[in-house]
Amino acid sequence: MKLVVAAVVASMSLSTAHAEALTPERVFASPDLSGPQARGVALAPDGSAVTYLKAKADDVDVTDLWIADVKGAAPHMLIDGRALSPDNHELSEAEKSRRERLGLKTHGVVEYHWDEQGKYILAPVQGDLWLYERKSGQTRRLTQTSGDEIDGKISLKGGFVSFVRDDNLYLMPLVGGAERALTTDGSELKSWATAEFIAQEELHRFTGYWWSPDETKIALTHVDQSGVDVIDRVDIGAEGGTVVHQRYPRVGRPNAVVELYVADVASGARVKVDLGPNPDIYLARADWSKDGRTLYVQRLTRDQKRLDLLAVDPATGAAKVILTETSPHWVDATEDLKPLKAGGFLWSSERDGNRHLYLYAGDGKLVRQLTHGDWPVDKLEGVDEARHVAIFAASKETPIERRLYEVSWAKPGEPKPLTPGGGWWTAEVAKTGGAFAGSYSDPGTPPRTALYRADGTFVRWIEENPLKPGHPFYPYLDHLRVPEFGTIKAADGQPLHWWMRTPYGFDPTKRYPVIVQVYGGPGAQTVQKHWASPADQLLLDAGYILFQLDNRGSANRSVAFKAALDRRAGGPEVEDQLVGTAYLKSLPYVDGARLGVTGFSYGGYMTLMLLTVPNSPFAAGVAGAPVTDWTLYDTAYTERYMGTPEDNAEGYRLSQVTGRLANMRPGALLLVHGMADDNVIFENSTRVLATLQAQGVAFEMMTYPGLRHRTGWTAKPLMHRTQATLDFFNRKLKPGS
Repeated sequence: MKLVVAAVVASMSLSTAHAEALTPERVFASPDLSGPQARGVALAPDGSAVTYLKAKADDVDVTDLWIADVKGAAPHMLIDGRALSPDNHELSEAEKSRRERLGLKTHGVVEYHWDEQGKYILAPVQGDLWLYERKSGQTRRLTQTSGDEIDGKISLKGGFVSFVRDDNLYLMPLVGGAERALTTDGSELKSWATAEFIAQEELHRFTGYWWSPDETKIALTHVDQSGVDVIDRVDIGAEGGTVVHQRYPRVGRPNAVVELYVADVASGARVKVDLGPNPDIYLARADWSKDGRTLYVQRLTRDQKRLDLLAVDPATGAAKVILTETSPHWVDATEDLKPLKAGGFLWSSERDGNRHLYLYAGDGKLVRQLTHGDWPVDKLEGVDEARHVAIFAASKETPIERRLYEVSWAKPGEPKPLTPGGGWWTAEVAKTGGAFAGSYSDPGTPPRTALYRADGTFVRWIEENPLKPGHPFYPYLDHLRVPEFGTIKAADGQPLHWWMRTPYGFDPTKRYPVIVQVYGGPGAQTVQKHWASPADQLLLDAGYILFQLDNRGSANRSVAFKAALDRRAGGPEVEDQLVGTAYLKSLPYVDGARLGVTGFSYGGYMTLMLLTVPNSPFAAGVAGAPVTDWTLYDTAYTERYMGTPEDNAEGYRLSQVTGRLANMRPGALLLVHGMADDNVIFENSTRVLATLQAQGVAFEMMTYPGLRHRTGWTAKPLMHRTQATLDFFNRKLKPGS
C-alpha cells in the first residue's frame, strides 16, 4: 500500500507554469485542445505521400483532406470540406445510417479513397462525389443528384468510379462519361451492393461490393430485408417527432437474407455464389485473390461458433470450404486475411488461446504458424511482399501498450519491433515497400503522426503536435495529471489492469470522491497508455479521482479472459468492477462513501447494473444510452455473447436491469439518452423510467432531441452532457450534498 501511495504522490504535473482555468466551454471549442491531429491516415499506393483528415482550427466539427509529400514539402490542404459542402443538404436515411455505423461525427470530407496507381483520390462530400487528380492538382465534381452517392470506390486498374445510389450499383468511366447502372431493380427492402445493418454495426463490414483485380468483375451482395421485423420508433427532434418504421433484427428474430453474386462489368450478367444450403448465415468478408481467379468469402454461422473460408470460382459461383475456425464461445471476424502474390494468404486465428498469425497455401493447407506466445496479435496492418514480412500491431509486453512489429513468413523467427514502447501506436502501411505512417500518444504526449521507413526509422513529421507554447493545451499543462497504472486479480486469478488519475494539488492525507469511468463490454479496452480526453480534466479539476478498470471480457487479451462473459452478461464484468471498487475503498485517500460511476452504451448498462447490486457501493451514477433488456438489442451482438432467449433464459433474466431497480437508492441516477437513437433504441430507457416511476424511486433524466447513438454528438451537445454530468456528481458526491 505504501508503494501505491508513493507512486500516486509522484504522479506530478508536467509543468510548473501557472495554469489557466479550464472550462467546459473551452474543452469543446475550437481549436481542439489535443492539438492538430491526423485522422483517417492513408499512404499513396507507392508510399510517396501521406493523406489524412484534419479538423479546421476554427471548427472542430468540419474536416478537410490534407496531403504531405514524402520528399519534405510542407503539408497542405487538398480538399476544403467547408467549401464543397452544400448548405442545408439533408442526407438520405441510408447515408445517415451508414455514418452512424461508421461513427462519423464531423462533416465536410469524412472519408476518401486512393486509386491503386496513386493518381487519384475519390472523396464523398455531403452526398456527392469529388475526384482529385494528383498530376493536375485539380478537384472536379463527379455527381450532382438529388440522391446520395455512397460507398464510392475507384476500380483497381483505375478505369471506373463506382457507387451506390438508391439501392443500386452504378459505374462511371474515371476519365469522364455517362454513368450506367449495373443493377436497376434495387429497393429499400431488396437492395444491391449494400451492407445491411448487422454487417455494419456488428461485423464491421461497411461495403457490399468488391472489384476484381482486372476490373472485369464485381462481387456484390443482394440484401433482402423483407423478413426483418419492423420496429416503430419515434425520432424526436427539436421541432417535433417522426415515426420511423425501422427494420431492426432483434435477438432471436429473422435477419436479412444476404446473397452474393459476381457480375460481369461489360455485360452486367450475374452468377450467384453458392453460400451453402442454409440462408441464415452472416456474410462476414469477401476478398479477391491477387490473380483474380478466386474469390475468398468468409461465412459465419448464425450462432457465430463456426467461420468457414470459401474459395469461390467467379465464373460459376461454385464454392469450396478450404479453412474452418470453430469455438465453443464465438469466432470473431477480422480484417486479417491478406492474399499474397505467390498464391497463398495470411490469416489470424485464436485456436491456441491467443490470436496469432498463420501462413496458408492458396488451397487452404496450413504452411506454418508465424507468431507464438501468451499475447495476442491485435491487427495485421500490412505486408511487404518483396521482403516476405507481415507487419502487425500487438501488445506483446503488456496489454496497456501497443507497438508495431514485423515477422517473416519465409524465415520463421521472433517478431521484430518497429516502434518503441511506452505508449500506444496505430499505423497505416503502404501497399508496397513496407513504409508506414505511425501515430503515437501516451498520457503525457498528445497524438502525433510521422512517416517511417520499413525498418521503423523516422522520415518526416506529418503532424508533430508538440506540447509547447502555442499548443492549445499548453495553458493548462500545469494541471495535466499522468495516471498511475496497476493490476488486481479477478476471482479466477486473472489480472485486471487499471489506471487512476488524481486531482491537481493531490494530498494523500485527505480523502477524495472517486468517479469510476466504465465501459465493461466485450470488444473494447479502456486502460491504455494513450493521451486521454481533455474533458476528463474538468472532473479532475473539480476534485475527483478518476478510475478505470478493464474487467474480464475486455479486448486485447487471451480467449480465456474474453470468454469469461460467455452467456453471462452482467455477471463477471460487474463482479470485476466491484473488485476494483473494493480496492479503491481500501486506499486511505479515497472517501468510500462518495463513489460515482458513469458510462455510455454498454457502459450505461454497467452503470445501471452497478447501481443496483444489493448494498451498492456507489452513491451516484450517470448512465448514457444503456441497454436495459438484451431482448431489445440486435441479433449478431447479443447472440454472439448471450445465445438466444430460448436457449439461455436464465442468463437473460439475470442480465435484465428492470428486475433489479428496486435496489437503486432514490436520487442516485441520472439517465441520458439521444431521442433518435437507432441502435440502442429509446425504449431501453423508457422501460427504466416506467419501472422507477411505478416504484416511486426518484431519479433524473436528460434527453437530447435528434441525436443518435453516435452521430449528432458534436461539440455543443457533448459540452452540455459533460456539464450535466459534472453538475450531477457535484450535487451528489461533494461534501454536504
